[in-house]
Order: sequence, then structure tokens, then C-alpha cells
Amino acid sequence: MTVRDPVSAPDATGRPRRVTRRFPLFTRDTARPEGGGRAAARDAPAPARQWPVLAVVLLVGLGLLLTALDVFRWGTVLIGVALLGGAVLRWMVPDVGMLAVRSRFTDITTYAVLGLSIALLALMAQPKPVLEIPFLKDTLHFTVS
Repeated sequence: MTVRDPVSAPDATGRPRRVTRRFPLFTRDTARPEGGGRAAARDAPAPARQWPVLAVVLLVGLGLLLTALDVFRWGTVLIGVALLGGAVLRWMVPDVGMLAVRSRFTDITTYAVLGLSIALLALMAQPKPVLEIPFLKDTLHFTVS
């Protein structure tokens, strides 16, 4: 008769069963997030196994390079689009490797909110904003003056 973990105990036949719904006092490991498996087969080279996160990181890197080369607006828009692409990948692709950090819902929400915020703020940046939202201008003037 063996007990697998502190939460299980043997029943009358000797097989482990759960005796409580409580979690153990000390966590010894962490469950991998859903979709956190390899994005390609085990025998594929390392970059191919992690292509979703590499695609997002390369687009963010290109956006940072554009920003450093004084193309601020479109570099930051590209960073926002890269994060929105990460949200779409997390939603559509079953195994995204290291792009999966938490639950699918949390990852999609986080990537989408950050990506949309960065892209919209980049489009509203001065001088000569591409996107103007009137109530935000009024809010700014109300808080500054």
C-alpha cells in the first residue's frame, strides 16, 4: 500500500483516493499552463519548437529597433500589433510553448489589453496624432489646468 501524496490516502482495496478537497500545505511543483507544450515535435530544433514566442519577440524587437531609429510612432504600433498577434496565437494555436504563461484566458486578456493600449497610445502620441479621441483631450485639459 503506497500513498502518492499528502492529499491521497488508501481506500479499503488499497488504492489511493482523495480524502479532502484542500490543497496541500506546501506546493512542491507547478502545473504547466494549458497549451504550454512544445509548438513542434520533440525532434525539431529548439527555435522551431518555440516559434510562437519567437515570432512575437522578433516583432517586438523590430518595433524597438524602429523606435530607436526615430520612427517612434510606427515602432510602438508594431510592438502593440506583436502583442495582439501573441493574443491571437494563444487563442488559435493549441500548443504555443513558452508563450503560455498562465491560463489561456489570462494570457489572451493580458496580451490583448496591453497590445491594444500600446497601439492606441502610439497612434494618439503628439505631434500630429493619427487618432484623436475628443473626450481624452478634454480629460487631459481638465486634469492639467
